[in-house]
Amino acid sequence: GQRDEEEEHHSLETFSFYLSEPLSKERVEAFSDGVYAIVATLLILDICEDNVPDPREVEEKFHGSLLEALSEYGPNYLAYFGSFVTIGLLWFVHHSLFLYVTKATRLMGLLNILSLAFIGGLPLAYQLTSEFAEKSHNEIEAIQVSCVITFFASIFQFAIWTTALLHERETLHPFARYGGKEHAFMFAKLALYPCVSLGAFFLTCLLSEFSTEIFHLMQIVIPFAFLALRIFVRISLTLIKSVMSLSRRKVVLLEEEEACLSPTEALS
Repeated sequence: GQRDEEEEHHSLETFSFYLSEPLSKERVEAFSDGVYAIVATLLILDICEDNVPDPREVEEKFHGSLLEALSEYGPNYLAYFGSFVTIGLLWFVHHSLFLYVTKATRLMGLLNILSLAFIGGLPLAYQLTSEFAEKSHNEIEAIQVSCVITFFASIFQFAIWTTALLHERETLHPFARYGGKEHAFMFAKLALYPCVSLGAFFLTCLLSEFSTEIFHLMQIVIPFAFLALRIFVRISLTLIKSVMSLSRRKVVLLEEEEACLSPTEALS
């Protein structure tokens, strides 16, 4: 009877489920890289399917000029490169995040799957935005759907990092913890896509006439914003450190002056 009770207690401990239990970090990264690779491949297949001019059409319509034929598909290529850059930057952010994650939890794995679910919707966003050249009636809705997909794909990445901060001693490298060398930059990097995509969504609601320009501007600006963020954070941290060091020097000098004074002078 005692052995049966011990076995039952052991089985309950075995099948208990906690969101903070560790998860294989390597398998999370491998699964994520596979999804990113498949989504990028789907984009390439989409752009190669209906956006390559036929040789007869080049000869008859464009008098043998391949550049003129390709210029007709220019907006489609722009939508492709914008979507591919979005996937690449989101993968880069994901890579940077898990570079500092030392142990993944089940909750982090769940949030990662939710992020990948919206990453898989980026080919749909490309198909919608590639119709901008046709000036369809659903252009604004297509842009807003693309912004929503990008927002949720990136906000779940931010949620992974926030979850890791709750158990930072177990899940994060010291550089990415509160006060770490990369903490401020990781916060800015992970918050960039959610803020920009959400801002673009509301701008398209207010300025519907310029919705296409706003969306393409968002795709062009973000890659440069990542580089500007690194420079801005570095300069800000350097200024903060210099101010802190100056204040500490003043405190040390005051303490040294007080130590050199006699007791009567110090009291006065």
